[in-house]
Amino acid sequence: MLATIVVIFLVLLLLGMDVAFSMITAAVVGFFLRGNAMDDTVMLPLTMLTGVDTAALLSIPLFILAGELMNAGGVTRRLVEWSLSLVGHFRGALSQVAVFTNLIMAGISGSAVADATAVGTALVPAMQKEGYKVGYPGAVIAASAMLGPIIPPSIPMVIYAVIANQSLIKIFLGGVIPGLLLAAGYMVICRFVAVRHNYPAQPRSTWKQRATATRLAGWALAMPVMVIGGIRFGLVTDTEAAASVAVYAGLVGWFVYRELTWQRLKALVYGAGKTSAVVLFLLAAAGPFAWLMAEGRIGDGVRVLVFGISSHPAVVLLMVNVLLLVVGKVLEPLPAMILFVPTLLPIAAELHLDPTHFAIMVILNLMIGMQTPPIGLLLFVSAAIGKEPMGAIIRQIVPFVLWSLTVLLLIVVFPGIATWLPNL
Repeated sequence: MLATIVVIFLVLLLLGMDVAFSMITAAVVGFFLRGNAMDDTVMLPLTMLTGVDTAALLSIPLFILAGELMNAGGVTRRLVEWSLSLVGHFRGALSQVAVFTNLIMAGISGSAVADATAVGTALVPAMQKEGYKVGYPGAVIAASAMLGPIIPPSIPMVIYAVIANQSLIKIFLGGVIPGLLLAAGYMVICRFVAVRHNYPAQPRSTWKQRATATRLAGWALAMPVMVIGGIRFGLVTDTEAAASVAVYAGLVGWFVYRELTWQRLKALVYGAGKTSAVVLFLLAAAGPFAWLMAEGRIGDGVRVLVFGISSHPAVVLLMVNVLLLVVGKVLEPLPAMILFVPTLLPIAAELHLDPTHFAIMVILNLMIGMQTPPIGLLLFVSAAIGKEPMGAIIRQIVPFVLWSLTVLLLIVVFPGIATWLPNL
């Protein structure tokens, strides 16, 4: 029965049906195949409500709204100018600025697509004008935007914490060091590529220019400090941090930078509401599907299958990572987590893995999928922003993907990279 509903789900996806409606349709078929249709169908609305009936999910629409307000209120532009004053004198200046800006924005929005759109719109045309090779601007944006879901706050981390019933604050803090490693490696890659292709550097900013840029961006730079510092020192919960940064972003955009208007604010709230509805409806739709998988004890079956191949922890971890990398290439992170995290949690428990370590490993695996074909959502976003051919972006992003895989390997081998900060 479980094989049947999974096949139905995949077929509906291939036919172009929305992920959420594919899950609901497959679940309805599964209820009838169980033979207790009248009793089981009561679980359809109940499990859908249960899927979104948790306070932790309140932070999702608030972080989405904060990102929208940040982009429309002039925060992104100030961060780009500040980054340019600090790293613009490096070879391949604009690519370095793209990575550095995304690193800072990752501590505010938590959305890879939002960061890619905001930074890419500002920097991809500029990189193209400076003669960067076709596909390279899009590759830099697609790679660096992945920092958004790795460095807190992170919408995928919120979803994972809800699904796995884990501490969101620990998962947030677990992503800080991996995110910094990713950003440092990306900037080194940009340096080597710039030297190889003779990409230009900007004149070095004077200390006075840097001070001016810092003063103008100071209101924006306070946002990640509010989020990460507030959560780290227990001053606010994740939901309170999301609410605070949304209000702060609105006030800064309206009264300080004065780029928000009443009409724009209404449109932003409406847009953030639509985006949040898509995410939360997907979670609700996954409820019946996940209930059927739990009733069918598919997690136990996968655990028996995996440990039947090998019980050596290194081999099991290798199989889990390969599975997640493949899944990340064909499914977006959110539905992938909904489908596979409950199945893989028993394996993590069997291996006595630290919950935070496993969470960061899963999320990084699936985020790497956003950089790679055939789905590669960030590839499509970057291609659309710069009107660059997808094939060129894929070729140019290879070094960045290799570094992402290297960081993943380091996290698997050295769990302390993900667990040291949460365990302080």
